[in-house]
Amino acid sequence: MYCTLNDMVDRFELDELIQLTDTTGTGIIDESKVKAAIADASNIIDGYLGGRYNLPLANSPAVLVRLCANMARYNLYDNAVSEVVERNNKAALDFLHNVGTGKIKLGLTSDSQELESDQVIQIDSDETVFNRDRSKGFI
Repeated sequence: MYCTLNDMVDRFELDELIQLTDTTGTGIIDESKVKAAIADASNIIDGYLGGRYNLPLANSPAVLVRLCANMARYNLYDNAVSEVVERNNKAALDFLHNVGTGKIKLGLTSDSQELESDQVIQIDSDETVFNRDRSKGFI
């Protein structure tokens, strides 16, 4: 699974999750419903990633937590999905589609390990233009 119940609580309003899952009126989150929604979202993610990466991923990129949470949130809605929730779900699916086709890379090798970069950032600059010695008394 790419996210947890705690990830869902951290990202979304607690009241919203209670409203979406509490059908008995207890005033608490029905964890089984949230976990089922997360499992469904994770399975969809695996469907997109399975052709490119060995599953389960050894190192799951943080972006997948966000995507999974947005998709799980969408899955919790039976009806009357807000525009924001629907847009976030569609964006997650579009992102995953692009990962599946290879347009977007997750920064993992085919065996799900993080890529190591051999590129080093180096900054070179010229001498300072203005300093006390060159200003001839203006600074």
